[in-house]
Amino acid sequence: MIARLTGTILAVHETTIVLDVHGVGYKLFLPLPSLADISESDELSLYTHLAVRENALDLYGFLQYADLTMFELLLTLPKIGPKSALSILSQASATTLEHAICTGDATHLSKMSGIGKKSAEKIVSGLVDHFPGAVVGKNHPEHGADTDVIDALLALGYSERDAREALKNIPRDIIDTRDRITAALKQVGS
Repeated sequence: MIARLTGTILAVHETTIVLDVHGVGYKLFLPLPSLADISESDELSLYTHLAVRENALDLYGFLQYADLTMFELLLTLPKIGPKSALSILSQASATTLEHAICTGDATHLSKMSGIGKKSAEKIVSGLVDHFPGAVVGKNHPEHGADTDVIDALLALGYSERDAREALKNIPRDIIDTRDRITAALKQVGS
């Protein structure tokens, strides 16, 4: 229905924004990292998902198409509605989620607020078929550490691209997560 909106931000709230599109103000729910990157009067273009409920029409906005795609994939799972899917994307990027799903890293997902071990396993098993090349079932110990390294760098304000580039340059003999984070920080700091 409404696939994309472009306009000027009128207001930024705790979990939503109001986007003025040619004189019409649209209230959109956004993932928390996206809200942190924007401010009032910014020009913004968002990919959107319209959630139709019995008593409401809610718009969800995403800066990246990959985030919208992951949001819609999460909605295909039982017991995950738009608010839960948005909460998940507020805690991890679509790329991080895809990596966790492809590697079968339910432990990483279960560390998120509101997701228990069983829910994390259901997310992995329910979405793994959407990602060709997934290696679920193969144990790669470095994958969990790599996801933690990326999350740590993202939390410190580095871009996902910089985090992944730093990760490529970390020697494979560094296995401990803390040591990998330290090495990654040295990479992005140089």
